[in-house]
Amino acid sequence: MYRILVINPGSTSTKLAIYEDENLVSKDTVRHTSEELSPFKHIADQYEFRKEVIKNFLEKSGFPLSSFSAIIGRGGLLRPIPGGIYEVNELMKEELRQGKFGEHASNLGALIASELASDVGIPAYIADPVVVDELDDLARFSGHPDFERKSIFHALNQKAVARAVAEQMGKKYDEVNLIVVHMGGGISIGAHRRGKVVDVNNALDGDGPFTPERSGTLPMTQIIDLAYSGKITYDEMKKRIKGNGGLVAYLKTNDALEVQRKVEEGDEYATLIYKAMGLQISKWIGKMAAALSFQVDGIVLTGGLAYDKDYMVKWLTEHNQYIAPIYVIPGGDEEKALAEAALRALRGNEKVKKYPPKEVNNA
Repeated sequence: MYRILVINPGSTSTKLAIYEDENLVSKDTVRHTSEELSPFKHIADQYEFRKEVIKNFLEKSGFPLSSFSAIIGRGGLLRPIPGGIYEVNELMKEELRQGKFGEHASNLGALIASELASDVGIPAYIADPVVVDELDDLARFSGHPDFERKSIFHALNQKAVARAVAEQMGKKYDEVNLIVVHMGGGISIGAHRRGKVVDVNNALDGDGPFTPERSGTLPMTQIIDLAYSGKITYDEMKKRIKGNGGLVAYLKTNDALEVQRKVEEGDEYATLIYKAMGLQISKWIGKMAAALSFQVDGIVLTGGLAYDKDYMVKWLTEHNQYIAPIYVIPGGDEEKALAEAALRALRGNEKVKKYPPKEVNNA
């Protein structure tokens, strides 16, 4: 039996879980107020604060560190790397401490996992961080050499549900072609070709369908006109793209459940906007089908919006069932996905990679 500690730091919370093989033993989400986090100028400064939260969780759970087989943290903002499981090493930790490729609370996952694991001589891992980059060379071209398409998406959940659907099919992940649609506050739609995400929209920086709070791909000339109009600041412009876009801009809320209630009550405008978001998602599913030469074994709907079977799932099924069978795996259990990755490493079912892999040279 393998006992695994999962550490998943988010912007305003620390999610923790203990698994024994595939079985969840204990789980907690510790919320952090803005007052608690305000003294920390940089994400790395939160290190001791977050570590204390984790130690308290372990004390309450009754499991000493020495009883664990491995610790896995949510992967942070690193250089672009292929998907997989990585053992935390000194270079990875140094880049995360420096915030070399960006600052995010998830950077702390590997750092804390490594320190706790080293105290008891067990491995520390990360798996499938948001910077997973397996794009085909052709998918990198944007249309102008000054701009390259980047791979930033919900890699951990996308790959976890892709493996689960492949298993349902009686196949391995690297034997199938899937389109995975993660629908949350951000929406990423990936073309999975035999175990690699060969094309995906950049869910962070304004690429793809509009979402509960992001504008997605916008008409470029209109963006340029607004940016140079003198009526809007740089920060306000960024907020139009991410934070104040999508459902927030149209309906003044990023709560999809509230929008669904409006639809149920017969609000025609809310229904129009919600359907428009569904249509944009369908268009991107079509793009990813083209990236797979329309050889698609299945379309997987996941993330929070996949719970909406009466509207969003129904609409997407109606639009896309002609491409491939639809599979629905709601939510996005990152702790479970991380525990499964650590278990594959411990059992020798997947080779653990060294950071950075030799084939990546983008320091």
